[in-house]
Amino acid sequence: MSGVLVVAAHPDDEVLGCGATMAKATAAGIPVHVAILGEGATSRVSDRASGDTEDVAALVESAQAAGKVMGVDSVTVLGLPDNRFDSVDLLDVVKLVEAEIEEHRPSIVYTQHGGDVNVDHRCTYQAVLAATRPVPGHPVQEVLAFPVGSSTDWAFQRNAPRFTPTVFVDVTDTIDTKVDAMACYPDEMRPFPHPRSPEALRATAAHWGSAVGVAAAEPFEPVRMIR
Repeated sequence: MSGVLVVAAHPDDEVLGCGATMAKATAAGIPVHVAILGEGATSRVSDRASGDTEDVAALVESAQAAGKVMGVDSVTVLGLPDNRFDSVDLLDVVKLVEAEIEEHRPSIVYTQHGGDVNVDHRCTYQAVLAATRPVPGHPVQEVLAFPVGSSTDWAFQRNAPRFTPTVFVDVTDTIDTKVDAMACYPDEMRPFPHPRSPEALRATAAHWGSAVGVAAAEPFEPVRMIR
Protein backbone atom coordinates (compact mmCIF):
# COMPACT_ATOMS: atom_id res chain seq x y z
CA MET A 1 0.00 0.00 0.00
CA SER A 2 1.45 3.35 -1.07
CA GLY A 3 -0.79 5.39 1.16
CA VAL A 4 -4.25 6.74 1.90
CA LEU A 5 -6.01 9.92 0.79
CA VAL A 6 -9.18 11.01 2.56
CA VAL A 7 -11.28 13.43 0.51
CA ALA A 8 -13.89 15.13 2.67
CA ALA A 9 -16.34 17.92 2.00
CA HIS A 10 -16.07 19.85 5.29
CA PRO A 11 -13.84 20.12 8.32
CA ASP A 12 -15.06 17.38 10.70
CA ASP A 13 -16.36 15.02 7.97
CA GLU A 14 -12.96 13.36 7.81
CA VAL A 15 -13.09 12.52 11.53
CA LEU A 16 -16.76 11.54 11.57
CA GLY A 17 -16.35 9.34 8.52
CA CYS A 18 -13.09 7.51 9.11
CA GLY A 19 -11.19 9.09 11.99
CA ALA A 20 -10.52 5.81 13.77
CA THR A 21 -9.49 4.10 10.53
CA MET A 22 -7.02 6.89 9.83
CA ALA A 23 -5.58 6.57 13.32
CA LYS A 24 -5.21 2.81 12.85
CA ALA A 25 -3.41 3.33 9.53
CA THR A 26 -0.99 5.93 10.87
CA ALA A 27 -0.21 3.74 13.88
CA ALA A 28 0.80 1.04 11.38
CA GLY A 29 3.13 3.45 9.59
CA ILE A 30 0.91 3.97 6.54
CA PRO A 31 1.02 7.52 5.08
CA VAL A 32 -2.33 9.27 5.36
CA HIS A 33 -3.21 12.62 3.79
CA VAL A 34 -6.46 14.55 4.16
CA ALA A 35 -7.98 16.90 1.58
CA ILE A 36 -10.96 18.92 2.80
CA LEU A 37 -12.65 20.58 -0.14
CA GLY A 38 -14.92 23.10 1.61
CA GLU A 39 -14.30 25.94 4.01
CA GLY A 40 -17.21 25.20 6.38
CA ALA A 41 -19.17 27.73 8.46
CA THR A 42 -20.26 30.21 5.75
CA SER A 43 -23.55 28.43 5.05
CA ARG A 44 -24.77 29.64 8.44
CA VAL A 45 -25.32 33.13 7.01
CA SER A 46 -27.50 34.30 4.14
CA ASP A 47 -24.63 34.82 1.72
CA ARG A 48 -21.02 33.68 1.65
CA ALA A 49 -19.58 37.20 1.57
CA SER A 50 -21.01 37.99 4.98
CA GLY A 51 -19.50 34.89 6.58
CA ASP A 52 -17.16 35.32 9.52
CA THR A 53 -13.59 34.79 8.34
CA GLU A 54 -12.57 34.05 11.91
CA ASP A 55 -14.98 31.10 11.98
CA VAL A 56 -13.46 29.76 8.77
CA ALA A 57 -9.94 30.20 10.11
CA ALA A 58 -10.90 28.46 13.35
CA LEU A 59 -12.16 25.44 11.40
CA VAL A 60 -8.86 25.22 9.53
CA GLU A 61 -7.03 25.25 12.85
CA SER A 62 -9.39 22.58 14.18
CA ALA A 63 -8.74 20.41 11.13
CA GLN A 64 -5.00 20.69 11.62
CA ALA A 65 -5.34 19.88 15.32
CA ALA A 66 -7.52 16.85 14.60
CA GLY A 67 -5.00 15.67 12.03
CA LYS A 68 -2.26 15.78 14.65
CA VAL A 69 -4.38 13.73 17.06
CA MET A 70 -4.87 11.08 14.38
CA GLY A 71 -1.23 11.24 13.29
CA VAL A 72 -1.88 12.05 9.64
CA ASP A 73 0.88 13.36 7.40
CA SER A 74 -0.97 16.40 6.06
CA VAL A 75 -4.30 18.20 6.12
CA THR A 76 -5.20 20.56 3.27
CA VAL A 77 -8.33 22.76 3.31
CA LEU A 78 -9.17 23.94 -0.20
CA GLY A 79 -11.85 26.54 0.55
CA LEU A 80 -14.85 25.74 -1.66
CA PRO A 81 -18.05 27.55 -0.57
CA ASP A 82 -19.79 25.78 2.29
CA ASN A 83 -22.98 23.95 1.27
CA ARG A 84 -22.70 25.59 -2.14
CA PHE A 85 -20.55 23.09 -4.04
CA ASP A 86 -23.36 22.83 -6.58
CA SER A 87 -22.62 26.44 -7.52
CA VAL A 88 -19.13 25.38 -8.65
CA ASP A 89 -18.52 23.61 -11.95
CA LEU A 90 -18.02 19.94 -11.17
CA LEU A 91 -14.96 19.92 -13.40
CA ASP A 92 -13.29 22.45 -11.10
CA VAL A 93 -13.97 20.23 -8.08
CA VAL A 94 -12.63 17.22 -9.97
CA LYS A 95 -9.42 19.09 -10.76
CA LEU A 96 -8.88 19.84 -7.06
CA VAL A 97 -9.17 16.13 -6.27
CA GLU A 98 -6.96 15.18 -9.19
CA ALA A 99 -4.25 17.53 -7.94
CA GLU A 100 -4.32 15.90 -4.49
CA ILE A 101 -4.08 12.45 -6.04
CA GLU A 102 -1.19 13.53 -8.24
CA GLU A 103 0.67 14.96 -5.26
CA HIS A 104 0.19 12.06 -2.87
CA ARG A 105 -0.23 9.06 -5.23
CA PRO A 106 -2.46 7.09 -2.82
CA SER A 107 -3.52 3.52 -3.41
CA ILE A 108 -6.69 3.96 -1.31
CA VAL A 109 -9.15 6.86 -1.31
CA TYR A 110 -11.86 7.26 1.33
CA THR A 111 -14.59 9.78 0.62
CA GLN A 112 -18.16 10.88 1.35
CA HIS A 113 -21.14 8.70 0.54
CA GLY A 114 -23.05 9.72 -2.57
CA GLY A 115 -26.53 9.43 -1.08
CA ASP A 116 -26.07 11.85 1.80
CA VAL A 117 -28.50 14.66 2.63
CA ASN A 118 -25.76 17.28 2.24
CA VAL A 119 -25.24 18.53 -1.31
CA ASP A 120 -21.51 19.08 -0.75
CA HIS A 121 -21.11 15.43 0.22
CA ARG A 122 -22.80 14.33 -2.98
CA CYS A 123 -20.67 16.66 -5.10
CA THR A 124 -17.52 15.39 -3.38
CA TYR A 125 -18.49 11.80 -4.13
CA GLN A 126 -19.10 12.60 -7.80
CA ALA A 127 -15.80 14.46 -8.07
CA VAL A 128 -13.88 11.56 -6.53
CA LEU A 129 -15.50 9.10 -8.94
CA ALA A 130 -14.34 11.23 -11.87
CA ALA A 131 -10.87 11.85 -10.44
CA THR A 132 -10.25 8.15 -9.77
CA ARG A 133 -11.31 6.76 -13.13
CA PRO A 134 -9.27 3.56 -13.50
CA VAL A 135 -7.19 4.47 -16.52
CA PRO A 136 -3.96 2.49 -16.94
CA GLY A 137 -1.29 3.68 -14.56
CA HIS A 138 -3.66 5.38 -12.14
CA PRO A 139 -2.37 4.93 -8.56
CA VAL A 140 -5.74 4.48 -6.86
CA GLN A 141 -6.63 0.81 -6.42
CA GLU A 142 -9.50 1.19 -3.96
CA VAL A 143 -12.26 3.77 -3.50
CA LEU A 144 -14.47 3.46 -0.43
CA ALA A 145 -17.33 5.66 0.77
CA PHE A 146 -17.91 6.44 4.44
CA PRO A 147 -21.03 7.59 6.29
CA VAL A 148 -21.25 10.82 8.26
CA GLY A 149 -23.59 11.06 11.21
CA SER A 150 -26.27 13.74 10.74
CA SER A 151 -26.10 13.38 6.95
CA THR A 152 -25.93 9.77 5.73
CA ASP A 153 -28.29 8.57 8.45
CA TRP A 154 -30.67 11.50 7.99
CA ALA A 155 -31.23 10.55 4.35
CA PHE A 156 -33.11 7.52 5.78
CA GLN A 157 -32.06 5.40 2.80
CA ARG A 158 -34.24 7.55 0.52
CA ASN A 159 -31.44 9.03 -1.60
CA ALA A 160 -29.62 6.95 -4.18
CA PRO A 161 -27.23 5.33 -3.80
CA ARG A 162 -28.23 3.88 -0.44
CA PHE A 163 -25.45 3.29 2.06
CA THR A 164 -24.82 -0.47 2.08
CA PRO A 165 -21.46 -1.18 3.75
CA THR A 166 -19.69 -4.46 3.19
CA VAL A 167 -16.21 -3.45 4.34
CA PHE A 168 -15.55 -2.92 8.04
CA VAL A 169 -12.40 -1.80 9.85
CA ASP A 170 -11.87 -3.03 13.40
CA VAL A 171 -11.22 0.20 15.33
CA THR A 172 -11.47 -1.19 18.83
CA ASP A 173 -8.03 0.23 19.64
CA THR A 174 -8.54 3.63 17.99
CA ILE A 175 -12.13 4.68 18.66
CA ASP A 176 -10.86 6.79 21.58
CA THR A 177 -8.55 8.61 19.17
CA LYS A 178 -11.52 9.39 16.91
CA VAL A 179 -13.45 10.86 19.84
CA ASP A 180 -10.39 12.89 20.87
CA ALA A 181 -9.94 14.16 17.31
CA MET A 182 -13.58 15.18 17.08
CA ALA A 183 -13.13 17.17 20.30
CA CYS A 184 -10.88 19.47 18.25
CA TYR A 185 -14.12 20.69 16.64
CA PRO A 186 -15.97 22.02 19.70
CA ASP A 187 -18.40 24.11 17.63
CA GLU A 188 -19.39 21.06 15.57
CA MET A 189 -20.06 18.79 18.55
CA ARG A 190 -23.57 18.42 19.94
CA PRO A 191 -24.99 16.90 23.13
CA PHE A 192 -26.36 13.35 23.08
CA PRO A 193 -28.45 11.99 21.38
CA HIS A 194 -27.14 13.99 18.40
CA PRO A 195 -25.03 11.82 16.04
CA ARG A 196 -22.04 14.14 16.57
CA SER A 197 -21.94 13.61 20.34
CA PRO A 198 -19.13 11.53 21.88
CA GLU A 199 -21.68 9.04 23.17
CA ALA A 200 -23.19 8.59 19.72
CA LEU A 201 -19.78 8.19 18.08
CA ARG A 202 -18.98 5.36 20.46
CA ALA A 203 -22.44 3.82 20.14
CA THR A 204 -22.28 3.89 16.34
CA ALA A 205 -18.87 2.21 16.36
CA ALA A 206 -20.20 -0.40 18.77
CA HIS A 207 -23.24 -0.99 16.54
CA TRP A 208 -21.15 -1.64 13.45
CA GLY A 209 -18.68 -3.65 15.49
CA SER A 210 -21.43 -5.92 16.78
CA ALA A 211 -22.50 -6.54 13.19
CA VAL A 212 -19.12 -8.06 12.36
CA GLY A 213 -18.03 -9.53 15.69
CA VAL A 214 -15.68 -6.89 17.08
CA ALA A 215 -16.04 -4.30 19.82
CA ALA A 216 -15.95 -1.27 17.50
CA ALA A 217 -15.87 -0.80 13.73
CA GLU A 218 -16.13 1.84 11.03
CA PRO A 219 -18.20 0.84 7.97
CA PHE A 220 -17.41 1.53 4.32
CA GLU A 221 -19.15 0.95 1.04
CA PRO A 222 -16.66 -0.16 -1.63
CA VAL A 223 -17.04 1.76 -4.86
CA ARG A 224 -14.34 -0.27 -6.58
CA MET A 225 -11.39 -2.41 -5.50
CA ILE A 226 -8.60 -3.94 -7.54
CA ARG A 227 -6.99 -6.98 -5.96
